[in-house]
Amino acid sequence: MDAPLETSELLAFSKTVEARSLSRAAAELGVPRATISRRLARLEERLGVRLLRRTTRSLALTDAGEALHRHARIVLDAVHHAEACVRKTDDAIRGELRVSVPPMSGTTFNAMVCDFARRHPEVRLHVHSTTQHVDLQRGGYDLALRAGTALEPGLVARTLARDPVLAVASPAYLEAHGTPRHRRDLRRHRCLMGFVRGELPQTHWPFSGGNFQVEGALFANDIHLLCDAALEGLGIAFLPLMLVRPHLESGALVHVLPGSLEGESHIAVVYPEREFMPPQVRAFIDTLVAWAPEIVAQANASKPKRAAKKRGGKNA
Repeated sequence: MDAPLETSELLAFSKTVEARSLSRAAAELGVPRATISRRLARLEERLGVRLLRRTTRSLALTDAGEALHRHARIVLDAVHHAEACVRKTDDAIRGELRVSVPPMSGTTFNAMVCDFARRHPEVRLHVHSTTQHVDLQRGGYDLALRAGTALEPGLVARTLARDPVLAVASPAYLEAHGTPRHRRDLRRHRCLMGFVRGELPQTHWPFSGGNFQVEGALFANDIHLLCDAALEGLGIAFLPLMLVRPHLESGALVHVLPGSLEGESHIAVVYPEREFMPPQVRAFIDTLVAWAPEIVAQANASKPKRAAKKRGGKNA
């Protein structure tokens, strides 16, 4: 029976993938770069496959490397957890935690993170804010907070909140361009579109019975910009109710095609499926779950930032 893979080799491989550099991996592990190279070479020789394609400027995983990295993270997490259980002499949660979140302007998210850091000072917390859906496995993230109408496969998703998504426009825009009565009417309207997974421009909006192709006049991966554009009379936007509710109540925006053009947005915490979840990851997930009701409460209590008046005149 062949000897099992050495933890040092798996650690060298995993760190190299996450750091995307042999030199950075060596620095994080506190060993010479040559040691990392030897461990990687020994690992590839033992497995009989190429795991990384290395050039002078970049590293790229092979298919075999991607498969090994997924399992290597599980193994290394289990080893770390086992070691922590033996060494821990108190109830303190410690270790490294990497989190990806969308921009959270105007929410209580920052206060929640600060409270978590205060309660768990031995956790090294990395919070990465981006509009893109990062690859948790390749990026070495423990979990991500996601908002969208669809959640990607291959991850465990725990929904924190659900929110209707609806089409809105300003009264000034509708006065100038007319109010659409049917989805085909959108062909003569300016549509303000987002990005799918924060990466690709939207091409469709969900109608009852399926999706309908829409031509966009403005694209942005920031829903607050799309909301402002709608308020300025630049077109019709498809946005979460949490964001537009105060503007609907004030009359600054109008619900367009009710009962026909509507969807649902999920706010969820997602993470790779693991048999052993590190305590710091579990603690942060529990904190997110406890914080979730504040998302809805804050949205319900929010007030419009502008006075209700006509915007974007006939030239919109």
